[in-house]
Amino acid sequence: MDERDWLVLQTLYREKNITKAAQHLYISQPALTNRLQQLEKEFGVTIVLRGRRGVQFTPQGEYLAKSAHDMLSALQKIKENVLNMEDNAVGTLRLGVSNFFTDYKLPNLLKLFKEQYPNVEFKVTTAFSSEIAHLIYSGEVHIGFVRGDYSWKGQKRPLFEETLCIASKSEIDISKLPDLPRIDYHTDPLLKTAVDHWWSEHFTQPPLISIEVDKADTCKKMVVNGLGYAILPSMILSDVDDLHKIVIETAEGKPIMRKTWMFFHEESLQLNIVKAFVDFIEDLDLENGI
Repeated sequence: MDERDWLVLQTLYREKNITKAAQHLYISQPALTNRLQQLEKEFGVTIVLRGRRGVQFTPQGEYLAKSAHDMLSALQKIKENVLNMEDNAVGTLRLGVSNFFTDYKLPNLLKLFKEQYPNVEFKVTTAFSSEIAHLIYSGEVHIGFVRGDYSWKGQKRPLFEETLCIASKSEIDISKLPDLPRIDYHTDPLLKTAVDHWWSEHFTQPPLISIEVDKADTCKKMVVNGLGYAILPSMILSDVDDLHKIVIETAEGKPIMRKTWMFFHEESLQLNIVKAFVDFIEDLDLENGI
């Protein structure tokens, strides 16, 4: 079996559908079916059973599919170690990045790093910070950019911090928030918990949610168009001047702060590409731009 075979098994196990797996792998459905048949012949077992609801893995097939993750990770580390034998930074840097960081910081940051290290490529996974924390813990990414105070026993560096703000098109009385339309958005559990805790400290009524959207940036656009208020991290609002912003505070009168961190494993610094990137980030002032 080669790397492509393990990737076929991993993808098909995830999708449970030959058509979808073939599309994801950018191969034809007959080519994928033929590869499966060759694998079954090689191992002398039936790997999948085909039915109207997709494919079902046999016990032997499930074992092989679950082994695919370990095999692909081992092959990846071998490639990284071989490339690391050169003195310069070369190879693919795997980054796990929060949605905000992807939208507001990452593109220019990668451009600057690529200018210094032209032989580096990037594989970027974007998700909520809770998911990024899991990816860095499991070693699926070299470096994670995480917003919020997630538990992490490895190496971490604080990058910047920001306040949380009530943002609205027109000036509002904070005591009347429960009666005003609020625009809410899907966000990381830690941020949602912080906002919900603040609300419970100040109000006995639930918020009047009038619109729910998928991203903070969409939420901001709704606020800019006067459709309601929202509670957003201050950096998301930094490019909008004509909004009224009120920093939310704890019951003790302290601003609620949200930090952004860079997480990585200590042993990852043995890879030239990771050490170069960590050093590069540490030399930047991300709080005041890049």
